[in-house]
Amino acid sequence: MQKKVLTEQALYFGDVSMPKGFEINKELLKSNILESILTNQSLKFSKTWDMLDTYVKDHIGLKHGIKLINKESWGNVYEQKEITPPLSHINQVNLQNSPDFILLYGVEVKNCKVVIMYDDNRRKGNTWEIPLKNNHFIMFPSTNLYYIVNENTYDFNCIQTITYEYV
Repeated sequence: MQKKVLTEQALYFGDVSMPKGFEINKELLKSNILESILTNQSLKFSKTWDMLDTYVKDHIGLKHGIKLINKESWGNVYEQKEITPPLSHINQVNLQNSPDFILLYGVEVKNCKVVIMYDDNRRKGNTWEIPLKNNHFIMFPSTNLYYIVNENTYDFNCIQTITYEYV
């Protein structure tokens, strides 16, 4: 008997464990996200953002053999008790130019979870919930719908999103 895996749906998650002295400056990242939202402009490049991006690409590449390049990046602020509608970042009529992966990074979050929707062959409509914490990332295929649940009643949650292409 033989087995051939035709497809696999992998989720990657964990802490961003930067070396001492090179920690992610979450205040600067949060400030850049708020500025981009208020001015309705693209998120400006910063050394802090680059450190996060480089960490993720290097570690995913070394540990799992996946080479990623950036597509887009933006940040969002979620209100108390906010639940987003299902989100997707692929273009169904232009899949070739759509991202392969979505990364969510907890800049400043409390009581927040990400719910990822997926199908398992005939078993449709499955969900997987994972908490999103400060300095924690979740990366998954862009073909998955997902939504964010801010269970916090007092504070906003600030999340950095980066989309990647697999090369």
